[in-house]
Parts: sequence; C-alpha cells; structure tokens
Amino acid sequence: MADEPQKKPHLSALVGHTNGLTKPASLAAAATCAGGGGGGAGASASSKKLVIKNFRERPKLPDNYTQDTWQKLHEAVGAIQSSISIKYNLEELYQAVENLCSYKVSATLYKQLRQVCEDHVKAQILQFREYPFLLVFLNRCCTDSLDSLLFLKKINKCWQDHCRQMIMIRSIFLFLDRTYVLQNSMLPSIWDMGLELFRNHVISDKQVQNKTIDGILLLIERERNGEAVDRSLLRSLLSMLSDLQQVYKESFEQRFLEETNCLYAAEGQRLMQEREVPEYLHHVNKRLEEEGDRVITYLDHSTQKPLIACVEKQLLGEHLSAILQKGLDNLLDENRISDLTQTYQLFSRVKGGQQILLQHWSEYIKNFGTTIVVNPEKDKDMVQELLDFKDKVDHIIEVCFQKNEKFINLMKESFETFINKRPNKPAELIAKYVDSKLRAGNKEATDEELERILDKIMIIFRFIHGKDVFEAFYKKDLAKRLLVGKSASVDAEKSMLSKLKHECGAAFTSKLEGMFKDMELSKDVMVQFKQYMQNQSDPGNIDLTVNILTMGYWPTYTPVEVHLNSEMIKLQEVFKTFYLGKHSGRKLQWQTTLGHAVLKAEFKEGKKEFQVSLFQTLVLLMFNEGDEFSFEEIKMATGVEDSELRRTLQSLACGKARVLIKNPKGKDVEDGDKFIFNGDFKHKLFRIKINQIQMKETVEEQVSTTERVFQDRQYQIDAAIVRIMKMRKTLGHNLLVSELYNQLKFPVKPGDLKKRIESLIDRDYMERDKDNPNQYHYVA
Repeated sequence: MADEPQKKPHLSALVGHTNGLTKPASLAAAATCAGGGGGGAGASASSKKLVIKNFRERPKLPDNYTQDTWQKLHEAVGAIQSSISIKYNLEELYQAVENLCSYKVSATLYKQLRQVCEDHVKAQILQFREYPFLLVFLNRCCTDSLDSLLFLKKINKCWQDHCRQMIMIRSIFLFLDRTYVLQNSMLPSIWDMGLELFRNHVISDKQVQNKTIDGILLLIERERNGEAVDRSLLRSLLSMLSDLQQVYKESFEQRFLEETNCLYAAEGQRLMQEREVPEYLHHVNKRLEEEGDRVITYLDHSTQKPLIACVEKQLLGEHLSAILQKGLDNLLDENRISDLTQTYQLFSRVKGGQQILLQHWSEYIKNFGTTIVVNPEKDKDMVQELLDFKDKVDHIIEVCFQKNEKFINLMKESFETFINKRPNKPAELIAKYVDSKLRAGNKEATDEELERILDKIMIIFRFIHGKDVFEAFYKKDLAKRLLVGKSASVDAEKSMLSKLKHECGAAFTSKLEGMFKDMELSKDVMVQFKQYMQNQSDPGNIDLTVNILTMGYWPTYTPVEVHLNSEMIKLQEVFKTFYLGKHSGRKLQWQTTLGHAVLKAEFKEGKKEFQVSLFQTLVLLMFNEGDEFSFEEIKMATGVEDSELRRTLQSLACGKARVLIKNPKGKDVEDGDKFIFNGDFKHKLFRIKINQIQMKETVEEQVSTTERVFQDRQYQIDAAIVRIMKMRKTLGHNLLVSELYNQLKFPVKPGDLKKRIESLIDRDYMERDKDNPNQYHYVA
C-alpha cells in the first residue's frame, strides 16, 4: 500500500470566548512548525521542531466591556444581598472577574465592591433603629427579657445573613481576593472587609452594641439561675463578637467578668452563712464545672482563665480560713474521705490555698493528738489510739491529699510535737504495748499481722524524744518475758530487736542482744548440768533449771533473801560447785524474785499441776507440813518481804484459782488473817497458771525504773559537759547549753543543765571566770 502524505502539524491558539473577549496574551499563542516538511515517504518525524511564540500585539477589550461586566457583577451582588436568584452563571461571573483583573482594573473593582457592600450594611442598621423595643433597659423584667431575646434573634439573623452573603460574594470575586488583595498588604481580604463593615456600621453603633451585650449577659444570668436558654444563639452571637476582633474583648468580656465577679461575691457571702462546708464545697465545684462548660459551649477560649480565676477567688479565695474553721475538723473527725478529697482539690486551685490547708491540718493533728497523750485517764489505750490515729491520717494523705510530701512532712512534725508534750510517759507506754504484743498468750494476731503491728509501733517510736525511757522499760519487760518463759515468739523478739537496732544503732541494742545471748548460753550450761547430775549419787526429786545472767546486760535487781527449803539449798550448792568448777573467778548471785516453779498437788478431785512463782512455791510448800497457817507464821517461815507476801497470798487465796482459803474473807490480806489449804479445789484444767507476780509491774518497779533513767541522764549530762569543756577549755554559759542540746538525745530543761553545771563546779571539774560569772573554765 502506498504511503499517504503526512499532514503538517498545527497548534491552534487557545481562545476564551466571553462576549468576544480573548484571554490575555500569556495564555494565547500561535504555533508554527520549523524544519519543514513536505510529504515525502522518506521524511523523518524526528527532524520536526515545535516553536511557540506570543502574540505580537495584546488583544484589545471591546468598548464598554468594563462597564457592562461590572453591571452584571453588581446585579449578582445585589441578588445575593436580596436573597433572590442570580440570573447569571456563577462560572461566568468568576470568569468576568478574572478577565477584569487581567486588564488592570482590580483597584476599581475592589472599590466598587466595597462600596456596594458598605451601602448594604449601612441599610441594615435602619431595621434596628426602627426596632420598636430599642431602649437601653435598666429593669430586667419579664417583658424586657422577651424583648431582649427577640432583639438577639434579629441581630443574629442579620449576622448570619451577612456571613452567608459575604461567602457567596467572595466565591465570585475569589480571583480578585487571591491576586490584587493578596499583593496589597494594606487591603483587607474580601471576608475581612465584610467583617470590618459589619463592625463599623452595625455593632459599633452604641445602642445596638449595648443591647446586644445586655441581652447576652441576661441570657447567661438566666442560665446561671437554672433556666434553660438557647445556647446555640449565645454561641452564634459570641462567635460574632469574637470574629469582630476587639468587640469581644473590649465590650463584652470586661462587662461579663465584672458581672460574674459581683454575682459570685454575693453568692459566696450568702452561701457561707447558709450552708455547711461539704454542701458549700459541692456547690463551688458545681459552679466551676458550669463555667468550664460555658467556655467549651459558647464563650471564647481566651475567657477561660480569667473566668475560672474569678469564680475561684470569690467562692474560695475570699473564704479559705472561714471554710476550714467552720468545717475541716468535722470532716477529719468523721473521716469524710470524698469531702476531704474535694477540699484538697479545690484549695489546690487557689493561690495560698494549700498553705492555709497545711496550717489547719497541722493544728488539727496537734490538738487531737494532745487529747490522747496528756490525759492520764487514757493511758491504758494511749498507744492503740495513737496507732489508729496514725492509720487514719496516713489514709487521708494517700487518698485525699494525693501523697503530697508537704502534708506528709508536716504530719510527722505535728506528731513529734504533741507526743512529746508529756515527757517520758508515751515512751513507757509504747514499751509496755510492745510487751503486751510479744508476750505469750497473745492470740490476737498472726505472725504477719504481728510484724505489721511492730512496724507501726516503730513509726510512733520515731517521734518520741525520750528513747532512753523506752529502752529502760522495754529491757525490764523483755527480761521478764525471757526469764519467766513468757515470750510468744523468739522470731518476733529478734525482729523487734532488729528494728530497734536499725532505728537507734547498735549501741542502743547491745545490752538487749546480750540478754538473748545469755539465754542461749544458759541452755548449753543446763545440758551440761543435766549430765553432771546424772553422775551424782543422789540427784534429788527437783528438776532445777538455772539461767546465768551477765549483770551488765540485765536490769538491776535488788537481791531478796528468803528461806528456801533444805532440798532447794542443797541443789543451789550443787549447781554452784558445778558452775564455778568450769568458770573460776566468777561470782554467782541468786535472784529469788525471778524464780518460778511447777508444783504437783493432790486434791479430792484428783491431781493438778500449778505454774507459780518462787514466792508462791515457798508458801504452798508450807502446807505439806500443816493445813492452816496465819499470816505471821507464813511470813516467819518464808522470809518473804511484807508487801510482796501480801500480794503472793492474795494471788493464791483471792484470785480465780483459790488454792488457799482466807479467813476472814476479803480481797486484801491483813495482819492476823489465817490461810487454810483448799482440799476441795476444783478446776477444769490439769495444769493451772496462777497469776505470777513477776509479770505484773508494781508501782515500786515503775518508779524505780523511771528513777534509774533519770539517774542515767544525770551521768550523761555530766559526761557531755566535761567532754565539751575539755575540748573548748573556756566557754560561755549560753554556748555550753546550746552544744549540750545538740549532743544530748533526750529532752532536758535549762534548769536541769544549770544544776549539773553547778554540781561539776562543786566537784572541781570546772570553775567560773572571776570577772564574768557566765564564763566557765575547764579544770584539768
């Protein structure tokens, strides 16, 4: 088949036909092909070259084109403003604007458009001036409220119509907005121009602006009073004020905040008188939530901070002290966790709120704790009440106060303050409380629970200053538990010892650890003694157990001479020979007050065993020789001291297990009383524990322990004074006292220090300066 001749390539000019107007030359071009091209079969397509050239002359606008085009645009804008249909195609209108801009009539077009929009907006104000209710109202009665609402709806419709119109107008004049307006930074965009015109000719009118803002404020006030209002209307109007730049800030927000301030100032004063604190705080929280919701729903976000600050100041900040004085103690007394949580959260929002809450928190702890500590009638339950109170405040801090370190630290300081208002006694009672928990027969707690109780006790122990008092009573009670075999658990004892060592150091517990060591060594000694007795020709009928105690570790016991029976004396001598034979140079001192025994007895009902003290043992053994003895006869035979014997006989004849019968009957043992062996004694148990005197602290023991602590303190003060003076050589009275306070670990009064200084001067350890009586010199 023969090749057809190739056609010449041809690129036509792009021409836009709008009433005979060509597009700008930049968009129109004539194209020709260079590099020829006849239609030979051998012609190569690759030899063709395409060249594009601009028109040599710019196409001219037809006569009256600008005027005719503006007329069309003017008609379209008017139709939009009148809310009637536009008779021209929107694309056609857009193209017309583009063409006008392309032929440098943008400035004129912008002015013409502005003028048309301005004329329309100016005309809008007339409807509000003619509005029959246009009065700046001072009385907000029902009619005013209704009139105001109608006015707000009218102004809102005007605003919505204006926005809708400006959106459509801008879409037609978009090319103008994106070229000429964008290139002239001094000119507002078409949208901003519309806002400016609305602001200048409608909202800036004082009557319109005042009534608009008054109406908005009235709606907000009604909503605050619990009425339902049109929130969408509020949102639209406030959005209008916000869009109109400074109108919201300068005209609305300032008045809004002033009215809010007045409202909540009056409300705070009134409700503080009318309501209880939990109810009031609930109301404050509700108000804060409501105002926060208003910001989200219809107020400008920038109003949130000053608005919330206003509510917080008037409902909280102005009443911080009054709220706490009126209700904090009740909330804490009743353990109102949710209300306390709300109190903390609200007070944390206000400047200085946490600080004043801290102060009242501290005062409450001190006052409540003082009532526990200083009242001697509460001594029996003091420690348990302290533990319960500590648990309570810990729970409040954790749940209500978000574990705030300031509240934790102030709580510790407050506990330390009130617990030391009564020197020595809390330390003594804490030691006794520990004794009650570690003593055998305590079935109240498992090992885990006991460990938790001891941990809690250690927390209370940290707050006391007189730790030496605790040590003295704890040591005395521990000795009884160990020697009488009344310790509930060796593990629990050692756990408590470990806690004390960790808290107070090794020096504090060294003697206590020595007591445990003595008990363990005594067990080894007794194993050897048993073997030793087996090799004796007459081992005897008594099974003797002896605890060897190092005098420096244990409490000081006054030796008491009593009349042991011959078999006991014989056993003592046997043990003495055995022990000194192994440990020459040592001296044994028997402590009869710590002895105890198990006695076997026969009654009409049958055999029984009694766990009794050594004094009880000596009394009961007398009844192997007779059935009746007088008080004087028993005293003569046993050699037990008078008051001790009375307590012993009381436990045997007046307690629950009455092995003896007292004649005459009565609770107290008097001179001349006679005691008869109770052959008819009955008891459901085979082995019976008769109240052991050693486990009950007597008044004399308590006084003795306290005096011993006091004496030890005198020695420690003397040693500290000498130590300081030896190092300083010369020192003023005030400086010496100050250094003593730093060194001494127990509370001490200035008068006590002065007495010890005088004592050391009398004993020639130091002397006063001849010229300055307040200056001391160390005497080497």
